[in-house]
Amino acid sequence: MAETINMPKLGFDMAEGLLVRWVKQVGENINKGDILAEIETDKATVEVESHASGVVLQLIVEQGTMVPVNAPIAVIGQAGEKVDAPAAAPSKVESPKPDAAPQTQPTPAPTTQTSAPAETVVSDAALNESKDQPSAGPVKASPLAKKIAKDKNVNLAALQGTGPGGRVVRKDVESAIASGQPSAVSRPSAPTSVQPVIVSHDDQVIQTTKLRQAIGRRLVESKTTIPHFYVTHEYKMDALMGMRKQANEYLPDNEKLSVNDFILKAVALTLRQFPNLNATIKGNEVIQFGHVNVGVAVTVPGGLMTVVVKDTDQKMLRQISSEVKTMAGRARDGKVKPDDVDGSTFSTSNLGMYDVEDFIAIINPPEAAILAISSAREVPVVEGGQVKPGWRMKATISVDHRVSDGAEAAQFMQKLAEFLENPVRMLV
Repeated sequence: MAETINMPKLGFDMAEGLLVRWVKQVGENINKGDILAEIETDKATVEVESHASGVVLQLIVEQGTMVPVNAPIAVIGQAGEKVDAPAAAPSKVESPKPDAAPQTQPTPAPTTQTSAPAETVVSDAALNESKDQPSAGPVKASPLAKKIAKDKNVNLAALQGTGPGGRVVRKDVESAIASGQPSAVSRPSAPTSVQPVIVSHDDQVIQTTKLRQAIGRRLVESKTTIPHFYVTHEYKMDALMGMRKQANEYLPDNEKLSVNDFILKAVALTLRQFPNLNATIKGNEVIQFGHVNVGVAVTVPGGLMTVVVKDTDQKMLRQISSEVKTMAGRARDGKVKPDDVDGSTFSTSNLGMYDVEDFIAIINPPEAAILAISSAREVPVVEGGQVKPGWRMKATISVDHRVSDGAEAAQFMQKLAEFLENPVRMLV
């Protein structure tokens, strides 16, 4: 029986996607999981997989068409099977006109005045020296005359030498100093100065990307509709840093564990005990998710994207590490899969690699909380009345106050410390 493939929904705020390219054509065989098409959303270019096996019987929309979420895009069935054409996509779908010239706003004439190149200001003494300097050849002078001239700021080139062959000797320099010969003796003055070069540029107008626009919409909605509150905790990271170092000695370079891998596992295990933070709010109801799917904010060209480690609490550290590396790579290449970015129940944002002491993150709707992770640093710490080096890391949780309160968030951060400060607990 023929099956219809619909435009997938990637994230709660996605309304439509641009069908960029058909990977399979009518009449071609396709297996479940094969790439059928590429679509472009506000966030990335995504490969759409087929959820059925058979033959591509019909491609409902053309390449370059904007298609609403859940609208039919293709039909897959058995060879020769007769199918009723699915209803055309709603009128919301718009096909771009290839011959339409892109609309551009006229660029206003630059009003910024460009400064003329700055000129070098030279002291009078330097000008005099320049005028009196012979055009060629070094000045003939005795070593003692040169030393005295250097100490007394005397221009040897301005002196008439009385030594053999016109050589400047000691008495010539002393005579110039005694007589105050203006062309030879430099008067005390301000050092030669050069005006700073002021470089100015015309204003630039840069069109924001779809990803940046989507980030803006989501975060404005988050900050204006969700009452955030924040709780910060500092963690002892000595044991975790030691365990990571020891584990990585047995792993190849491409499989080494990061500090973030340990944190994701610890967060997921802690969320098991705090289902109210692994939740969303809908009207007057709080929906506690049955799975712990931790989202990881990834830097991509032009913004951020959250990739999702499904069932993070049930996976080994190496599996978590591998999945994050793979999905982050696809995100940066603009080739994420729908499953990479869908279904997060709690998010994390880690700026530890940028030497950040502390920061807060904005909740990723429709989730109830997000954890901002700062750098693990080796700092002086006091233990037992003595100062010694130790690894410390700050993290801040942002929570939707409609879902939870400060006490629960503080308890979550304390419980998280039990895993981060005793990492062996993640392995048993």
